[in-house]
Amino acid sequence: MTKTKQTDEPAGKMRKGALTVAQINADELTFLANRFWAPDTTDSHEPYNPAIVEEIYRREICESRYSMRRIMMLEFSQYLENYLWPNYRGEVATRAHLMSIVVMLNEKFREKVEVWKVFNVNGEQFPEFFQHVLEACLEESAVSEYNMREQTSLLVFLNHCFNSMEVELCRNQAKRLVSLAMWSCLQPKRRDQELKEIPEWRKFWKKLQKRDKPDQKQKLEWERHFLQNLTIKFMHILESIPGEGPICEESVRYCERFLEFLIDLEALLPTRRFFNTVMDDCHVVVRCSMAPLLQRDEGNLFARSISMCNDMSPVDQSPSAMHKCY
Repeated sequence: MTKTKQTDEPAGKMRKGALTVAQINADELTFLANRFWAPDTTDSHEPYNPAIVEEIYRREICESRYSMRRIMMLEFSQYLENYLWPNYRGEVATRAHLMSIVVMLNEKFREKVEVWKVFNVNGEQFPEFFQHVLEACLEESAVSEYNMREQTSLLVFLNHCFNSMEVELCRNQAKRLVSLAMWSCLQPKRRDQELKEIPEWRKFWKKLQKRDKPDQKQKLEWERHFLQNLTIKFMHILESIPGEGPICEESVRYCERFLEFLIDLEALLPTRRFFNTVMDDCHVVVRCSMAPLLQRDEGNLFARSISMCNDMSPVDQSPSAMHKCY
């Protein structure tokens, strides 16, 4: 496993959370990496073992409560690019394998290092991986620290994808979720009202209806309803947080991250145009403003995010007004 370079920088001035050479060399993950994926021990690697992925996810990620230091160790060892992703096969991948990739990708974004070149290898698996991420985002599960940590990680990764629309790999998967076709989730009267505002959109809508193949209808409708269903799920989680008494802190964090996700979608021109109407149709800002969470001290950051989300939505939300923005 590649060793870090020595530094003359005093320990007190080292980056907070940074791992020392001694810590890295003594860590059990270093020995595990040398056996299975470290780039400098390639000739002696043992065969891929899916049980290793399960064990690392359980012990190093879940049981450590997503410890930054443990995840940093995995990132330093090149766990994602040398073990997780090259061995990912969508048809057999476990939840632990999927989540491990998501967590490690989020860590790369956090560290502001190159992310998407990981998929230069085994790139044909990315569409199925992305689909599995979307499906996991919509899973209905009991509110618990474990489940909400997973859901937050998935949401953070999804946001990174939408913020990387300049990358063809991401754009090809994300754009279908925010196109005009997503208006199929609107009530017919609302949709007709919106389409009347801009004739060119109405024409395109009619073409979309004719283009859909019967055998793809279910898949297409699932994609077009994805963001609406994700928003509904968020509101259910938000409204389950009581105004007083014990709460799941991870639920609060999920809600904060979801508003961050909405704000970013509103800020991006490729995603704002059609999503804005769906967001308005769900009455997101109104329902967030009435949430019991705002009565708690834990809701301060959430309250500021609501204000920002409201400021980014135009007063006139008609398509004609939105069309002028582009």
